[in-house]
Amino acid sequence: MSVFLTGFADEAADCIQGQIAAVQALGWNCLEARNVNGKNLHDLDEVVFADVVKALEDAEIRVNALGSNIANWSKSIEDPPDSSLEEVRRAIPRMLRLGIRQVRVMSYAILAQRAADDQMEDERVARLQIVCDLFRAEGLEPLHENCMNYGGLSWQHTLRPIERVPGLRLIFDTANPGLELPHSPRQSSWEFYQHIRPHIAHIHIKDMVWDDEKKKIRYLFPGEGDRDIKRILADLKASDYKGGISIEPHMQVVLHDSSVTAREDARLENFLEYGRRMEQLVREAGLEICS
Repeated sequence: MSVFLTGFADEAADCIQGQIAAVQALGWNCLEARNVNGKNLHDLDEVVFADVVKALEDAEIRVNALGSNIANWSKSIEDPPDSSLEEVRRAIPRMLRLGIRQVRVMSYAILAQRAADDQMEDERVARLQIVCDLFRAEGLEPLHENCMNYGGLSWQHTLRPIERVPGLRLIFDTANPGLELPHSPRQSSWEFYQHIRPHIAHIHIKDMVWDDEKKKIRYLFPGEGDRDIKRILADLKASDYKGGISIEPHMQVVLHDSSVTAREDARLENFLEYGRRMEQLVREAGLEICS
């Protein structure tokens, strides 16, 4: 088997037609679903969702995974679990309708006001177990991402839910170890990757550097930052990785930062250039790309 290329096409366009056009322009037949017209796939009303289904089917574009909001960085473990469980119940029939097998979940927001060793881990694990059981009962696979949530604090924190929730696997985002998080300084993506590699089922590609002058993250094209993209791709080849490699540029728009905006044409142009560069790096690493 080989790898396939996909991407969060909501960074190219808000509407589903624009997202489809973006991946088609790259010669890909797949996209990773997240937002359509500013709402997550599991939050769209039925009429809009029906339009999304028709557009994808007419274009013969498949959706490899759902980037859900379930238990993400906007949800506190100190609040009731209702909102995330409702998202699970809305996501399941939509995933089944579109033939989406994998779904991104997280492990709730970091509690900045609590100590690093007082993050209510048992409650997080218990809730993740319920979420995972609901998805697996329908033949769907939840994957935990190392984003701005408890599991993103370190590779050790990423492994704890994996060790305690049977069958849970990972999405590895190459840039997220470089984020400044409460209780967690910026980390090496390569070191993070090495420790969690056996559990990775899907890859999100972002690259970045820390801008000392502006005291903020600056996102770059893949291979231009300090997130060891080329080294990670080479190791994926060496370890016979089979799965998706998804682009998430963050150079023109950032889902969780509404202050980052761009013109529609700039978003599309950036997405296409990012995809082309990513595909070239994947080929240079010797990974075979399936059509």
